[in-house]
Amino acid sequence: MLTQPFAEAIRAAEKIITSAPHVLGEQDLVEGYDYLAGSIRASIQMAWAYERDFPYFVRSTGPYTKMGLDNPDTLYFHAWLREDAEYVVTGVRGSTADLSFQILDGDYSPVEVPGSLAAFDDREIEIGPDGSFRLTVGPAPGAAMLVVREVFSDWATERPGTLRVERAGRAGYAPPPVTLDKITKRYGVAGKILLSRLRTFLAFAERFYLGLPVNTLTAPRPTPGGLSTQYSSVGHYDLTDDQAMIVTVPASDAPYQGIQLGSMWYVSLDYINHQTSLTAAQASVDADGMIRYVVSERNPGVANWLERTGHHRGYVQLRWQRLSRALTAEDGPKVDIVAVDDLPKQLPYYEAIGEEAYRERIAARQAATANRMLG
Repeated sequence: MLTQPFAEAIRAAEKIITSAPHVLGEQDLVEGYDYLAGSIRASIQMAWAYERDFPYFVRSTGPYTKMGLDNPDTLYFHAWLREDAEYVVTGVRGSTADLSFQILDGDYSPVEVPGSLAAFDDREIEIGPDGSFRLTVGPAPGAAMLVVREVFSDWATERPGTLRVERAGRAGYAPPPVTLDKITKRYGVAGKILLSRLRTFLAFAERFYLGLPVNTLTAPRPTPGGLSTQYSSVGHYDLTDDQAMIVTVPASDAPYQGIQLGSMWYVSLDYINHQTSLTAAQASVDADGMIRYVVSERNPGVANWLERTGHHRGYVQLRWQRLSRALTAEDGPKVDIVAVDDLPKQLPYYEAIGEEAYRERIAARQAATANRMLG
């Protein structure tokens, strides 16, 4: 049966979900099965997009294909490459805060991050008066994938650009017709991608996050994977419903600064219908130049509330992108665990926000995400 390898991979994937060490109850399983569905969809897409002679950019992750603590502020794209071929990337720069390119020599595995052969942002390429650009990639020994990240700071006003990739010399030609052998291989590849994806990111989270003291955040450090202009601060939380985590961080001069929460499945929480992430542009900055985020289950009545959405455990990550200097501990966050009821006296610039105003913030997120996903 042609689909049998993929069906067997799905059964093995379900066992990975049900045996995950953080699964403590039905809700964890429900979210795991939802994560599995998105991973199945993404694995099929990646296997069928494995076209290196006539490549095209594929949306790597999104609201229904989440992986790797996906950044709610980022559109991720990838295209497969041959190491011995030259590719031409063309597009028009949008108005987003950051546009970066990275060439990887492989995919993530449970034991290592893929090597980065090159990483740069659009400051290193020539952009015309109309926003258009053109760059060539390769040949590059070991090159396997081109990853592009387009990052939003102000969801309401920034607009994505356009992007296209083609192998040099192939314009006007067409790939050979699909064969039964090729389809069979794709189902097998999809199964391998699915299992690798699930195993990898559960191990990745344990390696980079769970070994840290709970309810703390690291000093800013270069993000694993060779993203040369990105720093991050990471941690994991464990809070009761009466507790709040105050994360205090200086408002940076970097074009992009953001914070997000993630579930124990190492994916973003619902960022469309809940405020589980904030960029510096979306956040309220206090008079002393600091941003004070409040992570809690109960609504603290402040603009910078990060909703736990029922997750008493989870991940926290801050990112700074398009940097022009290295960050230090002074640029990073400070964490305080307090009672939710004590927030009015714990926050030096406490200012309450009403329910209607908060609902307006959520409505704006929903509209902005819908517009962005059409990009």
